[in-house]
Amino acid sequence: MLEGIKVVELATYMAAPSAAMMLSDWGADVIKIEDLEGDAIRNAFTGISRNKLEGNPMFAFDNRGKRGICVNIRSDDGRDIVHKLAREADVFITNVRPAALERAGLDYETLKRENERLVYASVTGYGLQGEEANRPGFDIVAFWARSGLCRMMMPKGSEPVPLRAAMGDHVTGIATVAGIMAALYDRNTTGKGKLVEASLLRTGIFALGSDMSTQLHFGRLSSTTPRAEATEVTRNFYETSDGHWLMLIPRGNKTDLQTICDVVGYPELPKDPRFKTPIDRKENARELVAMFDAAFAKRTLAEWGKALDDADLVWAPVQHTSQVVEDPQAWAAGAFVDIPDGHGGKMKGVASPIRFDGKDVEIRRPTPNVGEHTAEVLRELGYDEAIIDRLRADGIVN
Repeated sequence: MLEGIKVVELATYMAAPSAAMMLSDWGADVIKIEDLEGDAIRNAFTGISRNKLEGNPMFAFDNRGKRGICVNIRSDDGRDIVHKLAREADVFITNVRPAALERAGLDYETLKRENERLVYASVTGYGLQGEEANRPGFDIVAFWARSGLCRMMMPKGSEPVPLRAAMGDHVTGIATVAGIMAALYDRNTTGKGKLVEASLLRTGIFALGSDMSTQLHFGRLSSTTPRAEATEVTRNFYETSDGHWLMLIPRGNKTDLQTICDVVGYPELPKDPRFKTPIDRKENARELVAMFDAAFAKRTLAEWGKALDDADLVWAPVQHTSQVVEDPQAWAAGAFVDIPDGHGGKMKGVASPIRFDGKDVEIRRPTPNVGEHTAEVLRELGYDEAIIDRLRADGIVN
């Protein structure tokens, strides 16, 4: 779909690279610019285990399908290479901090003067305006901690827990792609590109948008309660007799409460004065959850799954990743895709979140090795072999 769209990525870690990866999945030609030694995240699995771990699935996920070049952008010749790429590009994606980009002459205003059709996507921790625009930020601090997400996920009285690897980065990557596609569409009318600004902080706040809107409107927000004190018993986690957990949630209607109580074995519960109204159930939550715990502990997950499905109720098993990769519905939904392994074969990987016309995307090439396409890309820019050799010898490219 995006064949003919040229993307230049000057980025590290996960948020901006994941946005470029999705564009590549959809057909864009993405050129990833790395330091001479390669992106630091390439070494994420080095030295973290006594087991010999081969490969880096996290880096492979965010960078499949791209062409990779290594350029020393601290040098004049290196920056000149980036400028030449940007002049021919449709999209420029970066997560380098604004001040560093401005010093290097790779900021939006500079590149826009050279290519007015360029869509320039900036991915930062805290945005491009304000006193903290140049503050460093990873997703666990800007998306998770600073946005309020972490605090609101904590049951009252508990300690903070970390975010799993790159979750906020990948949500921000999706948001970045949405902005890029809107800017490309707008360019069809105006003939001019735009600055697309995404930040981990803003995306985290948007992800918490329902709660944040409540906070803005009422000036307060209820805390997250421990499971044993769930304010609505029908919206809670329960452990089954075989040690598995499930999540149960009612639809926003008046019938699911009675249906759930029928299935669980308490058909008279909605008429009990202790539990008749939402306020009653909230005030007696601990007693009510204990009753449901006792009921769910009598049957296996499979047995409860059938009973809940037969009643057309909304629920899901609480799965480990090892179960998800074996889940037939995850495969049917297109969550996984074949990726070239670089050795003539295929390996399984996580698909980008959108599927078109019921067909999986075809990943055209594997994750690039360090500097794998440097010479190829330089030739496309008009550099001859002698100049490429000199740039290598001078430490400009790798």
